Amino acid sequence: MPVVSVPIRPRLIAGALTGVAVLFVACGCGSSSKPAPASTSSAAATTSTAPAVQSIDEPTLRGMVESVARPASVPGVVAFVRTAAGEVGTSYGTRTFGGGPAVTAADHVRIGSVTKTWTGTVILQQAQEHKLGLDDPVSKYRTDVPGGATITIAQLLDMRSGLYNYSETRELAEAMDADPGRVWQPDELLAMAYAHPPYFPPGQGYHYSNTNTILLGLIAEQLDGKPLEQIMRDRLFGPLGLTQSTFPARTSAAVPDPHPQGYMYGTNVVTMGSPPALPPEMQAEAKAGRLLPGDRTADNPSWAWAAGAGVSTVGDLATWAEALTDGKVLDAEMQGRRMSSLQATDPANPPQAPQYGLAIAKFGALYGHTGELPGFNTFAGSDPAHKVTVVVWANLEPTADGSAAASEIAKRIIEHLYGTGAATTTSAASATTRSVPPTTAATSPGMPAPLSPSPRPASGR
Repeated sequence: MPVVSVPIRPRLIAGALTGVAVLFVACGCGSSSKPAPASTSSAAATTSTAPAVQSIDEPTLRGMVESVARPASVPGVVAFVRTAAGEVGTSYGTRTFGGGPAVTAADHVRIGSVTKTWTGTVILQQAQEHKLGLDDPVSKYRTDVPGGATITIAQLLDMRSGLYNYSETRELAEAMDADPGRVWQPDELLAMAYAHPPYFPPGQGYHYSNTNTILLGLIAEQLDGKPLEQIMRDRLFGPLGLTQSTFPARTSAAVPDPHPQGYMYGTNVVTMGSPPALPPEMQAEAKAGRLLPGDRTADNPSWAWAAGAGVSTVGDLATWAEALTDGKVLDAEMQGRRMSSLQATDPANPPQAPQYGLAIAKFGALYGHTGELPGFNTFAGSDPAHKVTVVVWANLEPTADGSAAASEIAKRIIEHLYGTGAATTTSAASATTRSVPPTTAATSPGMPAPLSPSPRPASGR
């Protein structure tokens, strides 16, 4: 029977609070009644049965942030909401655990698996330029992929290739703990994946796998003849004016200033479960303040590369989330194919299941992605039908109980805007293997759709 699986949430993908929430004061993310600029929506995304969007003010947004961040000891959170009525933002806490400078909307953070939307968009642009076809076999570009003659480019994009997720291997988790600064080569990551059998035959299931996106990054470089970091600049950051977004070279672990530190409880091996929670006794120690999170800011993200190494700000992520849905990065035909590609990751429970398509996920009425990797959790999504954009990041990932703070805050924001039940906590990246009819597309814009991190490396999200 065809199966779909979702991995142990790799930290891709995707401390104690002493700060007081403050209004955004940078990057145009302050609380404001200024109307949001109009955008041209894709035809595939302009209709929705979602209820009218409710208003939200800064105290309400701040309360949502605090209700999640404070009990989880998250050092800092930044949240931003744009609706047709205007923009509201708030920041909470500090850049470092236990105190220090306040986080701001100008801060740069690692965005984990939101990077997949960048890589996927590059591939879709190459497809519309006829450099490759979405139905081409992967073997046309990479002869080393097991079963590559029957895996299509589209199946890499929508996580239906069946290829094993290297981020779920203990080998990677142990290596990351032993040498967090290691510079990983893509072929090393692929070798770990190829050492394991596939989850299912191509197209016969769903399993979120960073292996897919690593392959897409290599193919993009092959077709454009440039390093992926240059491709991102030329195709995405420059045209969209994303001046605060970067995709680092594999040798770089730098995060541009200003930036918060990113923290993580436990180790990659300890948090290999799904959810990536600490053992109960360690959770108790963390709650009592006797176990502190470690600073993972300087960890080299090359283990995630095309699947999760990106860096951005809340302002750039808002611009990007809207570009994903309004046709600014793809022509009308390719945009339509992307927006109609979403399928329920659990066809046995489609109203509650996350939806995933061509390097894009759907959360209620919002299209976008989540991201997690050690130290950072991010959510970025946009609803073109109602002109709603939500961006949240947190600098603790995972929390002691394995939750993803930014994703939980985003869930609460969505439920406030659209009504209770508008978003669930089931993760597109943490679903278990399930059957997915290859021809079934999720066409209902129904509200329930989960927020979730992208897998961790057994660690990887």
